[in-house]
Amino acid sequence: MSLNIAIGSDHHGVPVRIKLAELLRQEGHVVNTEVGPTIDDRQPADYPDVAAQVAHLVSTGEANRGVLICGTGIGMCIAANKFPGVRAAPVIDELSAEFCRRHHDLNVLCVGNEMLSEEQIIQIVYIWLNISFDSGRHERRLNKIRSLEHELGMINAKLG
Repeated sequence: MSLNIAIGSDHHGVPVRIKLAELLRQEGHVVNTEVGPTIDDRQPADYPDVAAQVAHLVSTGEANRGVLICGTGIGMCIAANKFPGVRAAPVIDELSAEFCRRHHDLNVLCVGNEMLSEEQIIQIVYIWLNISFDSGRHERRLNKIRSLEHELGMINAKLG
């Protein structure tokens, strides 16, 4: 199944982002959006800016999934989860890559380039892309999350 994937990194993840985007294209996925500095750019990139661009694309449905790469994956995750419909988590191993899809239908994967090797990141992404959501009892729980997002959105609209 071909997916439209948005991928972004701060300055920590530039080389792996570029390699991963090319590998995903070779696998038949669409990677129209790469966010973050270039290989020649030596300036630090702020992870909230990168995460916001990728999460916006997933939130609006312009991308099926997003991959975010920073030093630990944690900062990107925090920023990405501010967007409605985004379910982001820092993933550190193959088992969490599998279960974040099976149980939580994770649509934004966050990885840390300072915590994982390039090979580990690539393996985690491939597992995450090829595992299906189990639905069933997990769908009920995701619906509760969607209800929370809706309720909080309504509250924020009234306050805003």
